[in-house]
Amino acid sequence: MAVPPHHTSQTCPNPACGHISKLNRQTQALFKCVECGYENHADTVGAINILRAGYARLACEVSGAAMPPAAGTHRSELAA
Repeated sequence: MAVPPHHTSQTCPNPACGHISKLNRQTQALFKCVECGYENHADTVGAINILRAGYARLACEVSGAAMPPAAGTHRSELAA
């Protein structure tokens, strides 16, 4: 399943946060959320967010719900 990668390594994977900012990527390898302080390797953060987006898309396919192409990449979309 294809998942658009746009902003996946700039989005905080902390379920209580979800903040998206270029400032979260201070270096190529380090992700540090400027809102909540969550830290991890940037590739790991991108992988977490892509996995969540894939699950969200799959859930919509199974349920028949409509979802925009980049669905699942923002916490607000997952909460709806």
